[in-house]
Amino acid sequence: MSIENIEIECLLEAIFKNYGYDFRDYSDASMKRRLKLLLTKSNLPNYAALMHELLEDSNLFESLLLEITVNVTEMFRDPTFYKGIRKTVIPILKTYPRIKIWHAGCSSGEEVYSMAILLKEEDLLQKSTIYATDINERVLKKAKEGIYPLENLKAHTINYQKAGGSESFADYYTAKSDGAIMNNELKKNILFSQHNLVTDGVFSEMHIVICRNVLIYFNKKLQDRAIGLFAESLIRKGILCLGSKETIKFSEHADKFCDLVEKEKIFQKKN
Repeated sequence: MSIENIEIECLLEAIFKNYGYDFRDYSDASMKRRLKLLLTKSNLPNYAALMHELLEDSNLFESLLLEITVNVTEMFRDPTFYKGIRKTVIPILKTYPRIKIWHAGCSSGEEVYSMAILLKEEDLLQKSTIYATDINERVLKKAKEGIYPLENLKAHTINYQKAGGSESFADYYTAKSDGAIMNNELKKNILFSQHNLVTDGVFSEMHIVICRNVLIYFNKKLQDRAIGLFAESLIRKGILCLGSKETIKFSEHADKFCDLVEKEKIFQKKN
């Protein structure tokens, strides 16, 4: 093992013991890339020096947390995914008297509100509860506020239309000088809370679990843990939605699921 890798290993161990965040089973390449970026930004000579600074400065750790928990998202991201939900998943959801959805790794909330909009248009929002969770308290606060830059709204509107939206997207937010504020009608069915896929437990009796573009930052051990959590959280015949570059194919839990919309990485729990 190289000196650099030893320093990174020690740094991640120190973060776990000091802050309680366990990044030791995140993808090596992804973690090294983000640590290197922070090292450059901090103008420090090596990871040993970075470890010292992180333990002394909680604000620097917050910066690292934002780097590690990649928060790249948008409304109706991957529109064909939402088309798959409308066509294949919504008819299943309409058979339930109540619907519980866990959106794990919800980031700043754009995709959570996208799902709320879709459910509203399918006349399901009033009987749904969406549990939106993330490891990062700062982005959760932003998600709960539901205020997004106005300059992003054009792209969001195009995504919404491509995703099969049936109304005027502008009806779902109020435009003000400081941004677009999502309607309270969407917010009232969403519960935001902190949850760590590395260390925390299951959400029980979920009809859908959505965790898109999170597992790509985990190593196989951690991916297996997360997929195991999702399997335990879902009801029989529950739905699991992953990102376009993610799969359960090589997971130890793969036999618990079957493809529902294979192209969009939408799976259904067997039992």
